[in-house]
Amino acid sequence: MTSSEQTELIVEDRDNESWIAELRLNDSSAIHDLRVKLLRNLRKAFADRPRVDEAFLEDAVQESLLRILEKLDQFTGRSRFMTWATSIAIRIALGELRRSRWKDVSLDEIVSQVGFASEPVASDKTSTADSDQPSILAALQRVIDTELTDKQRQALLAEMKGMPQDEIVRHLGSNRNAFYKLTHDARRKLKIGLENMGFTADDLFAMSTI
Repeated sequence: MTSSEQTELIVEDRDNESWIAELRLNDSSAIHDLRVKLLRNLRKAFADRPRVDEAFLEDAVQESLLRILEKLDQFTGRSRFMTWATSIAIRIALGELRRSRWKDVSLDEIVSQVGFASEPVASDKTSTADSDQPSILAALQRVIDTELTDKQRQALLAEMKGMPQDEIVRHLGSNRNAFYKLTHDARRKLKIGLENMGFTADDLFAMSTI
């Protein structure tokens, strides 16, 4: 048995009220026990995940402890405290994984990778959505290329590619509010541009393109 496993065995369990009361006092024993339990739970939750090592888990737990202590007043008692705390830790770890995936990817690289096919794709389907798909995609590409500013194009395509919003904001050197306005204006331009070319929101919805 490893020293870590031995440490986990001696961690005391607490009821919800005890956790909250002791953590509000910054009790060192409660903080230590919470850290051990969170680390154990994250090991189980991310056991088969690539790019997850002990250092990653330690960092995620440290960030989780800070967040949990900040949010103690938000705990309503409808579940066990450790269930609530672990859900926070898992969200933080997942967010860190998403950010690490995009850490070294530039917005220019994203834009260069995203394109919309202009040639028909062989299919047995004969629906209107399928028959119109090449022209809709070409129209979408044209509006993106001609109607959006560079920042709007970068933000929108990065979001469509799956880059987390926090990472897009960081790359743009911007903030959340500015990002929301940027992408809102970009989508409005797309809608107007496509409507001017004879397409509707229903056309895009039928294709599930954006």
